[in-house]
Amino acid sequence: MNENSVVAKKKFGQNFLKDESVLHKIIQSKPKNDNKIVEIGPGLGDLTKYLVDVGSVEAFEVDTDLCKILQEKFKKEINTKQLHLNCGDVLNAWQSSSEGNLIDEPYDLVANLPYYIATNIILKALADTMCKNILVMTQLEVAEKFCAEAGEKVFGSLGIITQSVGTAKIVVKVPPTAFEPPPKIDSAVFLIQKDKDRSDKAFEDMLRVAFMQPRKTLMKNLSSKYEKAKLQEVFQELGLTLTIRPHQVNTKDYHQLYKKI
Repeated sequence: MNENSVVAKKKFGQNFLKDESVLHKIIQSKPKNDNKIVEIGPGLGDLTKYLVDVGSVEAFEVDTDLCKILQEKFKKEINTKQLHLNCGDVLNAWQSSSEGNLIDEPYDLVANLPYYIATNIILKALADTMCKNILVMTQLEVAEKFCAEAGEKVFGSLGIITQSVGTAKIVVKVPPTAFEPPPKIDSAVFLIQKDKDRSDKAFEDMLRVAFMQPRKTLMKNLSSKYEKAKLQEVFQELGLTLTIRPHQVNTKDYHQLYKKI
């Protein structure tokens, strides 16, 4: 099979990024450091060909047909160990690690992620203590959730988890025409720079309850699990009104709420 005969497979959520200006923007936005680069879903290697010039790359590709093409296309880089290609499911690689780390050295995740597992992969990377920066392309809606600020309608647990470990910003919005085949939705590249480890599971469990019904008040959501009198006391301490909605509370106050309840 050659590159020109490849048809994108729906089951792997494949949309090959072909717009060179977007590829250059991704490379320019990568934080300057000596970290290993991890690429998930390299596809036909359109981004990979630039990444191997920037640093040492560990790539994970689940599609065996694409893996064969990549092995041939990057034969030189594989031989010089500039690229190490893992043919298989990246989620299995994460699960098989006792530490929850994808690789055992500091790395930056740089990838055009398959949409159907993008959120799951980013959350795993946020929890991975070896992952230092995340520069990825996802559907625009997902990017906005990870980069949202308190008060914005889309601000929720993804934005809070992200702000708990570092900072996030959208680098560039990408139209469907940048891909082959074009998806039906807009995409975006965004960057998360981590400076702390991800919060504990119990905090994230509280967030799930807090955003259970986003249109209801935060008090109503939380009182389904926590004692109402205690919540009222804590809300008063933190200066939160009883009618405040979940998306209107900032990350710092969520951490305070968690500590107190």
